[in-house]
Amino acid sequence: MQVSIGFGKSTVSLDIPQNHPTQVLVPNEVALGLTGVAEVRRALDKPIDSPHIGEIVKPGETVAIVTSDITRPLPSKLLLPSLLEELYAAGIRREDVFIAFGLGSHRRHTEAEMRYLVGDDVFESVRCIDLDTEDCVPVGHTKFGTRVDVFRPVVEADRRICLGNIEFHYFAGYSGGAKAIMPGVCTHDAIQENHSMMVQAAAKAGAIDDNPVRQDIDDVLNLISVDFILNVVLDEKKQIVNAVAGHPITAHRAGCAFLDTLYKCEIEKRADLVIVSPGGYPKDINMYQAQKALDNAKHAVREGGIVLWIASAKEGLGEPCFERWMTQYKPEFMVEEIGRNFELGGHKAAAIAMVLQKARIFFVSNLDADFVRSVNLEPYADAQTALDAALATLGQDASVIVMPYGGSTLPFAKG
Repeated sequence: MQVSIGFGKSTVSLDIPQNHPTQVLVPNEVALGLTGVAEVRRALDKPIDSPHIGEIVKPGETVAIVTSDITRPLPSKLLLPSLLEELYAAGIRREDVFIAFGLGSHRRHTEAEMRYLVGDDVFESVRCIDLDTEDCVPVGHTKFGTRVDVFRPVVEADRRICLGNIEFHYFAGYSGGAKAIMPGVCTHDAIQENHSMMVQAAAKAGAIDDNPVRQDIDDVLNLISVDFILNVVLDEKKQIVNAVAGHPITAHRAGCAFLDTLYKCEIEKRADLVIVSPGGYPKDINMYQAQKALDNAKHAVREGGIVLWIASAKEGLGEPCFERWMTQYKPEFMVEEIGRNFELGGHKAAAIAMVLQKARIFFVSNLDADFVRSVNLEPYADAQTALDAALATLGQDASVIVMPYGGSTLPFAKG
């Protein structure tokens, strides 16, 4: 079987011998209705478990719209015009609305990046601000004990509306919903307390009801109210194929249910070999970004199997704390240390270490082979050579699963 895998801004081809049973995981065929901005407008017109946004806000109130930063694929510029139109029609003045970018632990934006995210018209008419972790106020503790400090302007607004993109998250279950608040506009310490629960077995992609990280995130809504959400699901081409609006929990869950129909892929059993790629540029620009695809692959590989991870990573590891953990610590230490001393950035290194506890990782990249070995991965410069080596190791009857969109598709085995 011939398969093509994204690698940087190009592709690599693999020839999998016919004697190896092979399954290729791609998004499921789902009947779509409206798409793009039309779908956003439909969601606003039919909010879930919530009044229309125009019935929630009142003239004279201040409105905070919390949206994603430049590291996320959310097309805010396609959501904001329709939402603002609804607010203005309800009597909200432009000067009483502001857009807060939920940076979480990420860097601040340039003006050009803000303008790109929201579009020129919105940027020039609505105040846009980045999270300032030095200007946060305590709102209380969650039932898990997480102290929550939130960006002061968001706390002081009369109304809060959260935008988001729903996709699988490797330890919070799903993105979107209340994640705009936690970690979006919270302090570093609050985020660390929440994310430290990632080492628990129930903190995994596609899990909600028993996921401690997601439960902690949602419990923040008992400390600071969110009046309305507008979340979208994107296809592999980053086009809006579903939108949900309304109640911050039930609307979010409806979006998660749609995501499952699109990207949750059933497998008969875990495979001996899993070939995974984030899908190419920009998702594989560095190892930090490409890690998500590797984490999804761990749900498809058997204990003692091999993951063939294909990612250019031409810009290296991609984050200072992640680099320190990857280059200075052994995998077994990472897994133990992240539970004792959680560090943002280090958490992704620990996630890779958790995969290494289960399977070998053959890494096809643009990185130097000696450097790859130094971070506990097995280097290959050529994908076909890596495939041949993996199959030779696993035997002539080895089963194969291919994940060309590894960051999006989530495998689950029957039973």
